[in-house]
Amino acid sequence: MKGTVGELGEFGLIRELTSRLTTTPAVRVGPGDDAAVVAAPDRRVVASTDILLEGRHFRRDWSTAYDVGRKAAAQNLADIAAMGAVPTALLLGLVVPAELPVTWPTELMDGLRDECQVAGASVVGGDVVRGDTIMVSITALGDLRNQEPVTRSGAQPGDLVAVTGWLGWSAAGYAVLSRGFRSPRAFVEAHRRPEPPYHAGPAAAALGATAMCDVSDGLIADLGHIADASKVRIDIRSGAIDIPTQMNDIGQAVGVDPLQWVLTGGEDHAIVATFPPDTKLPARWKVIGEVLNPSALPQVTVDGAPWTATGGWDHFGDPE
Repeated sequence: MKGTVGELGEFGLIRELTSRLTTTPAVRVGPGDDAAVVAAPDRRVVASTDILLEGRHFRRDWSTAYDVGRKAAAQNLADIAAMGAVPTALLLGLVVPAELPVTWPTELMDGLRDECQVAGASVVGGDVVRGDTIMVSITALGDLRNQEPVTRSGAQPGDLVAVTGWLGWSAAGYAVLSRGFRSPRAFVEAHRRPEPPYHAGPAAAALGATAMCDVSDGLIADLGHIADASKVRIDIRSGAIDIPTQMNDIGQAVGVDPLQWVLTGGEDHAIVATFPPDTKLPARWKVIGEVLNPSALPQVTVDGAPWTATGGWDHFGDPE
């Protein structure tokens, strides 16, 4: 498709974007009306929203528009799964410059659509606005299917801490891209398009998870959210976390201990949860620590000691 967003116009762009969408049985009214209608059999709606800003959360020289779409959908749908809910729908708010080629937002929509299909959801509407820079705002919705939501505040001393999904892969990919390289490809792709274990969230709720969170800010930071909300201490056993050989190789090449990426690198959107100690966890879950009574130590420790290296994501902190 040739031309720019400005040449196509607002309504032409909306028609082009919505023409690319698929639907699911949960969508009763899709794009085209004043609002969408999405079934909520549980009669409770789980909702999450997030914003991606060009230059802060993605770079067009590193990621295609399709990559950005997959990532934007993934990080929001992962939040739904981490509450123990099933993703159902996604809404898009898009700010773009008039001179942007039309192919960029259409490929973005393709990415959003395809990631929603992985999670069993669909894009049901949104809005487009002209602006000086690209901004992607996502709202995701989900259904609890008669389960209670799993919040961050239920962890109890004695609980197991377990994780499913990748840890440190996105951060290692970021390190590779930052140095002008594009391989190892698996780690670069993990940064561009995270693959959250969506089905693990509702499954963890059914197993009796006491607290849960997706790993978006870094394992220590996100376990810190659980520890703070639950008023407990969490200790991570570093030896229980597998570090792939290629990640070790990348770390050696760039002078970084890969454990740093595993513990403080965000945007993998793995799911970390706490479970009662007698829980029989499926093989996909890896036990990496335990919940302890609060103490004078930091709320999250590694091998019983404070983790002193920097890391973890803070939107208002200094950029890396």
